[in-house]
This record gives sequence, C-alpha cells and structure tokens, in this order.
Amino acid sequence: MTMTTMLAVLIPLLPLVAALAVLVGEPETQDQRARLGVWPLVASFALSSLLLVLVASQGAVTIRFYDPASIANLALPLGFHVDRLSAVMMVLISLVGTIIYRYSVTYMYQDPGYRRFLSLIGFTTLILLCMVSSANLVMLFLFWQLLSYVLALLAHNLNHAATLEGAFRTFTLLRLGDVAFFAGIVLAHSLYGTIEFQELLVRAAERPLTLTVLPGLDMSGPTAVTLLLFIGAMSKSAQVPLHLWLPRSLYAPTPVHALLHAGIINAGGFLMNRLAPLYGLSPTTLHVAFVVGTLTAILGASMMLTQNDIKKTLGFSTIGQMGYMIMECGLGAFALAVFHLIAHGLFKATVFLNCGNVIHKARQEPARPPASHPADEPVFSRLSWSTGFVTTLLLPLVILLVAHGALRIPLVHSHGTVIFLFFIWVTSSQAILTLTRLRGIASWKVSAAMLVTLLLVVFTYLFAAERFTAFLYPDRTDVDAYFQAAALPGPLFDILVGLMTLLIVLGWAFLYARSRGQAMPVPRWLEELHVQLYVWFMNRLYLDAVFAKAGRAVMRLASRLDRRSFGRTL
Repeated sequence: MTMTTMLAVLIPLLPLVAALAVLVGEPETQDQRARLGVWPLVASFALSSLLLVLVASQGAVTIRFYDPASIANLALPLGFHVDRLSAVMMVLISLVGTIIYRYSVTYMYQDPGYRRFLSLIGFTTLILLCMVSSANLVMLFLFWQLLSYVLALLAHNLNHAATLEGAFRTFTLLRLGDVAFFAGIVLAHSLYGTIEFQELLVRAAERPLTLTVLPGLDMSGPTAVTLLLFIGAMSKSAQVPLHLWLPRSLYAPTPVHALLHAGIINAGGFLMNRLAPLYGLSPTTLHVAFVVGTLTAILGASMMLTQNDIKKTLGFSTIGQMGYMIMECGLGAFALAVFHLIAHGLFKATVFLNCGNVIHKARQEPARPPASHPADEPVFSRLSWSTGFVTTLLLPLVILLVAHGALRIPLVHSHGTVIFLFFIWVTSSQAILTLTRLRGIASWKVSAAMLVTLLLVVFTYLFAAERFTAFLYPDRTDVDAYFQAAALPGPLFDILVGLMTLLIVLGWAFLYARSRGQAMPVPRWLEELHVQLYVWFMNRLYLDAVFAKAGRAVMRLASRLDRRSFGRTL
C-alpha cells in the first residue's frame, strides 16, 4: 500500500475519531475531550495538504474495497478515487471543518446538546470527505443522502417549532432533487453498464446513444443523464426554484450555517466538475445550467438586498453566489466554478462565524447594533469619478488584449470565454462603484484604491482562468471542448454583452448625477414598478406560499385517492 493510498483512507477516519471522542466518557470531562477533539481535525487538514501534493506530482489514486468479478452487482460498490479535484476539495473541507469545530467548542459550551452538536460536526466533515473522494455514482449518492439527514439533525434545537419546521422542510425539499439524481444514476447504468466515474466517462464518449423521450422528440444519452443529475445539483446548491429549503433552515446555530454555506451547499458545483467530461458532451444541459444559474444569481442577489435579518441576508447572498457557480459551469468554466466555491466557502464561513458574535453581543447589549447616524451629503470628486469611469470603460479592451495576446485564450472561437472575462469587468466595476461612497478621504487615495482594486480583480481572475484551470484540467483540449460545447447563440451573446455594458454606463451616469445633486428623469411607471419589485423580492417572490398551496393540493389529492382505494377494498 502506497503512502497516497494510506492517506486517502486515513483522512476521512480522523473526523470520525473527533466525533467519537466527544461522545465517550463522563459529562464532567466533556469540555476537555471537546478541546482534544480538534487535533484529529487538524491532522486531517495537514494530511489532506500532503495528499494534494502527492496527487499533483504522482497522479490520481483509486481504491476499491470489493472485487467486482466475485460479487457482481450484489453488493454496494465502495471505493475511493482521489484526483486533483478531490484533493483540493478535501483540503477545503478539512480546513473549514477544523475552524468551525474549534469555534463551536467555545460558542456552544453552555448548550444542553453540546456533545451531540460537536459530534455531528465531526460526522458531517467525515461525510463530506467521503463524498468528494467517492469512486462511483452510487457511493457519491449514498453520502449525498447522508448529508440531508445530517442537515436535519444539525437543526439542533428541535424543541423550537420554527426550527423543527425548517429542518423538516429542508429534508423534504431536498428529496425532490434526490429523486431525479437517483433516476439519473439508473439511466446512466442502463445506458453504459457502469457507475464507476472513469469507465462511465469513457463509455459515454465512445457511445453516442440517442433516446426517444416523446414521439418526435429525441435526446442524446448524455443530455438525458446530465439533466437528471443537474436537478439533484440544483436542489443541494439551492437553485431557483428549489432554493426554498435554505431560508427555512436559518434557525440553526451559526456554526451550522458556516459549515453549510462553506461546504455542503457546494455539492452541486462539485458534482458537475466530477462529471465535467459528461456535461461537455451535452451543450443542451450546459445551456440549461447557464440559464438556471443566471436566474438564481439575479433573484438571489435581489432578494438579499430587501431582507432585514442578518442571517437571511447572508443566506440569500449564498443563493446568489451559488447561482454564479452554476452559471460558470454552464459556460464551460468548470475550474473557475471550483475557484469560486473555494473563495466563497472561506469567506462565507468567516462571515457566519462573525455573525454569531454579532448576534450574541446584540442579545447581551441593547445598544448593539448602534443607531445609524444621518449620512453626510455626498461631496463630488471629479478625480475619483473620472478614474472609476475611465477604468471601467477601458477595462474590456485591456482584458481582451491581455487574454488574447499574452495568455492566448481563444476568444474568437468561444463565447463562453468572453463572458467569463466579462465577469472581470462586472466584478471590478461593482467594487469601484462601491469605493465612490468613501467620504472624508482624499480623492487621490480613493483613485489609487480604485486602481489597486482593478489590478487585484483582474489578476485574480486571470490566475483562476489560466493557472487553476491548468492545475485541475491539465489537458488543454478538454478545456477548449468544454468552452465550445457551452458556446451561446450569437444573437443571445450580443444581447447579454450589450445589456451589461448599458447597465454599467447607466450606473456611472446615475452616480454622476447624484453626486452633483441632480436626478435622472425616470418615467412614473418605472417608479411604480420599482416599488412593486421591492415588495415582491422582500416577500421572496411569494414562492413559499405557492409551494405551500401546491403541497396542500397534493395532500388533498392523495387523501382522496386513499379514500377511494380504501372504499374499493371494503
């Protein structure tokens, strides 16, 4: 057994040691054992980092705990497959799990369910590590299911009615996507005769199968399989309209949400990356993912802006960010989606843990949060405005020249790549627009901050595009094929680019008018629409009420069918 194999087996077991260490022993020594339980998680992170180095230098490792020839299909096919993607995810999960566990030792120490809660943190870390290192679809689906059960248990305070209802909603809504996920596994096995990732991807590329879904409607095998699996990814990663479980789960302790928003909710992006070659065979599924991700990003961000609760604001922020992640997968930028989920996971875990501190202080001190003071009148700075305006308008040209010339990214042949680079423009413009609100600071400092922000965003995105993509997907031909498969129709591409350009220019015009004490003329119907949209987004588009009515209708129909069936038996 090689060192890489030993590490792949040992790393998931260390969180189990931490979980069991908290449960055994007398309650009087629980605090001491809880503090000792963090060390297996620290060891898991250290060994995961070492495993990443070994996998990057020596190649992927596959471990099977069964003999397919002897037991055929009668046993659950268990095994690990650790490649660069799995190793990167294991480092992220073990790091976030260690931080959250250590934070919870102090944050939850007075809670009656202290031991159970810390133990579940360890078990969740174990499940996540096993999921990202699974060697086949069935094993991945098994741990995918266990995550749903753990999410319900981590609600923790089941004596609280709203918490209990949120846990039940989370568990039941996730089942909708899991049914489609399981159907996709069955269909994949029936078409290609395997559930092992490596064999499945090879056979799907070699067998261009076609299915007849309805009379006159044909669909390729990869499209049918990936669409079903994508529905599962939608539910776990809270994509509209399957996002309703996430706001309902916000009554759980903040360490739960740090782990949820930093690890569990990224499962959809990981699944699409694990099966990236299969998704690359289906432009239809990639286009669907792009539309769903874009819609989720827009609606999630809009609903976030209208919430007045700190945890709901962060929750809808995560929904929007997961929309970006799925949208990036839909553009064929799979490595960028992984880079995004890593950055978002570390950021959102930190934010939620600090959110717990804020809530704790607000409960202890009535003066927190402090009363807001009226903002000073904005002072117009021609230097700041001009710097931001010029940099955001000249940025597309700079990006195109650098990417097409120095990095040699094939922009002419890939709309997906152009839209990916467009993200740089949108992100940096958003950050620069925010900097214009700085008051009491010299204009030249604000302008310098804008330029530094511009350089930071550009080089970060270009690093993600070039280096991280080369690390996760060393074969450049595969990356080009993904972008080609995700290419959008020409007219749609032009409309998207034009609309985004218009929005950014109008944003600067609005900022200029507001800074000069002027107002842009807005039609009355647009003002009324603004109010209506605010109400709709504040009420989360009333989707909760729609799903509740649909649920009651289904229950009435089921009850009616039961009565008829019972009457016939009598």
